Amino acid sequence: MRKLDVSSESWPIAGTFTIARGSKTAADVVVVKITEKGVTGWGEAVPYPRYDETVPQVLASLEAARSSIEAGHRSDLNLPKAAQNALDCALWDWQAKDSGIPVWQRAGLKAPTPVITAFTLSLDTPEAMAAAAKAASQRPLFKLKLGRDGDIERLKAIRAAAPKARLIVDANEGWTPTNISEMLQACKTYGVELVEQPLPAANDEALRNLPRDLIICADESAHGRKSLHVLKGKYDAINIKLDKTGGLTEALALAKEANQHGFKIMVGCMLATSLAMAPAFLLAQLADYVDLDGPLLLSKDRKPGIHFEGSLMYPPSPDLWG
Repeated sequence: MRKLDVSSESWPIAGTFTIARGSKTAADVVVVKITEKGVTGWGEAVPYPRYDETVPQVLASLEAARSSIEAGHRSDLNLPKAAQNALDCALWDWQAKDSGIPVWQRAGLKAPTPVITAFTLSLDTPEAMAAAAKAASQRPLFKLKLGRDGDIERLKAIRAAAPKARLIVDANEGWTPTNISEMLQACKTYGVELVEQPLPAANDEALRNLPRDLIICADESAHGRKSLHVLKGKYDAINIKLDKTGGLTEALALAKEANQHGFKIMVGCMLATSLAMAPAFLLAQLADYVDLDGPLLLSKDRKPGIHFEGSLMYPPSPDLWG
């Protein structure tokens, strides 16, 4: 008989993590375990208030669906996306452990190889962000959290502190149709390759056919495959996060269809442990940009965790997931 176990965990962040919408000091995650035939698979997800999901809500939804999940039903479950993600990844892990066939092989992917992940600089003063960039200047790719007054000064200071680093920017919906052209020009000036979600998802029509010399990537505007048609003409890439798609299964399908529509692929994450990064790592094999540095921003990661050498990220061990 299948058994479901659901729990929540809080993992302290190394310092404070700030974006345009606010700050946090811990990564609050939901962990789902599926046990059957003496084999346990697990998955981790992050309920995100931006998408009207909270840890208590996700826990309650999984408990309410317990009988259906333990009976093996999935298609009729009306779960929040984070709950779907944790469950989907737990089932992938269980199937891999039960069969002895790794997830990448079951999913029809090539054997995973190491990737370079972006390293995120939390939103702060220009001076503080420049100091953080200088301290991590050996990393090849930075993701800058912007979206407040003073962003041009931040860009200038960071570029001066890390002149050789590649830069991508995440404005977290913090810019406006009024300043978007100025901000994109500043990004071009300081060598930014990609700008993620510059405008609010509900007010991003100003991006349609807007001249740009860099990649504009949808995050909060991009969810499942049904969102792709409305993104064309506004965005050049989409950020795929398992907590938005509802798991690895839909994320793989979304990546395939997005490529068919001509979008570049970025694989992102919420702040979480290596357990959440492990399935996303398989998706990273299909991506143009990888942003899976969540464990690097925590005070400690779960063990065994994904191995990092600087920003080089290695495939997860079977002891962790998959």
